[in-house]
Amino acid sequence: MPCCEVLRKPERRVIKYLFMNKLVLKIILCVFAGIFSANLYAKGTYLEPEKFLNLVFNNNPPKSDTIWIKKELKENIDQILGHDLGKARVRYWDDQTKRAWILEEIGKDKPITVGLVTVNGKIDQVRVLIFRETRGWEVKYPFFTDQFKELELTEEKLLNKKIDGISGATLSVNALTKLARLALYLDSKVGKKD
Repeated sequence: MPCCEVLRKPERRVIKYLFMNKLVLKIILCVFAGIFSANLYAKGTYLEPEKFLNLVFNNNPPKSDTIWIKKELKENIDQILGHDLGKARVRYWDDQTKRAWILEEIGKDKPITVGLVTVNGKIDQVRVLIFRETRGWEVKYPFFTDQFKELELTEEKLLNKKIDGISGATLSVNALTKLARLALYLDSKVGKKD
């Protein structure tokens, strides 16, 4: 005689109830595991800053230089970022053909470290180096960062072309857009210093 037939109807209901609850619990755990693993995938160092500089300058990066953030620069940087940069100077690397910048901006809660390359007042390259947020990591992919290539800064300190956003990554998109504007602005000031 099968074990189910030995059990009375109320006992069968309890077993069925427990089985269904286990099934629901397993589904919930799988969903949370998926979300958790996606968040783990999002955070991380995609490219060490030193390796970024080696790639940009063919394993021979120049010595870093510094641009000091004086009053006029500070006001314009605050306007670009929407807040105080919080630094007295910014480092950059210049080999007389291109400049590399390693800058950070807050996405939602944590800084995103980005490497940017400028050539003749235009963006040549944008790379997400370190991403610390749990969402918005899609900005690291070339389908997004390639939009910045050849962009320039207008007189109003805006990019001369609109950047397409990514659903669910608005704050990360905004952070990279601000950093591109900042790199171009600083690049224009270094150019005048030379």
